[in-house]
Amino acid sequence: MSPTRPLLAGAAMLLLAAGGGAWWWLGGTAREEVLPTPPEPPRLVDSSDYERCIEMVDEDPEGARALADRLAMEGLGEASAHCAALALLTLGDAARAAEALERIATRSQAGIRARAAVFGQAGEAWIAAGRPERAHAALSLALALTPEDADLLTERAIASLALDRPAEALADAERVVAMDASRAEAWVLRASAERRLDRVAPAAESIAQALRLAPDNAEALLERGILRQMRGDGAGARSDWERVIELAPDSAAADLAAQNMALMEAGPARR
Repeated sequence: MSPTRPLLAGAAMLLLAAGGGAWWWLGGTAREEVLPTPPEPPRLVDSSDYERCIEMVDEDPEGARALADRLAMEGLGEASAHCAALALLTLGDAARAAEALERIATRSQAGIRARAAVFGQAGEAWIAAGRPERAHAALSLALALTPEDADLLTERAIASLALDRPAEALADAERVVAMDASRAEAWVLRASAERRLDRVAPAAESIAQALRLAPDNAEALLERGILRQMRGDGAGARSDWERVIELAPDSAAADLAAQNMALMEAGPARR
């Protein structure tokens, strides 16, 4: 799974506060915020300059944009557009990047897997832009091309939860764990979807499996805390949320853990 997923999905994945269903990334991304981009994006054309442009995106996005302009002048329009879109994403302009990536994937004559991957990148960009409905649509196009791609299914499950469609999220998460039961992220997704469907006992089993695979996964601990609170175990919930803050103090997970503890102190458990 891509190392960028902690930003676009992993760390954002199931930060559902006990008091509601809002996810941290649904508010959008500030333009000045620098976002990491997929480190191994698909290669739409065979070009050493295109390869170099892609490699520059994370460390020097402005330089990558300049090189993308040169690629366009050399007749490598598709390569130029792809590199420029990824640079935009790194620079924090997620919505424009997503629009560009969708256009590229739609018009490209590249192979199925490359096009699916670019649709997937568009989906991740829409997630970063706080547009889960657009993310879901882009990821569905990607999955129409490569229906057994576990990463794409995971991304679409994230979008489905953000759209309050937990049954769809559960279906995708279950496909992922059937393909690869070692994916802790998918088990957390499954748990959150089950919880949203009022299947609290199965959700607890799913989150237990996630934590067996990744004991220090902040999102899993956050979700287990929500489940514990729902079952009346306030002390256990607080312990989990305190651990989230200890593990990832500057994360959105920590912010929501702190909010959940404040809500718990203020009154009865709410979902």
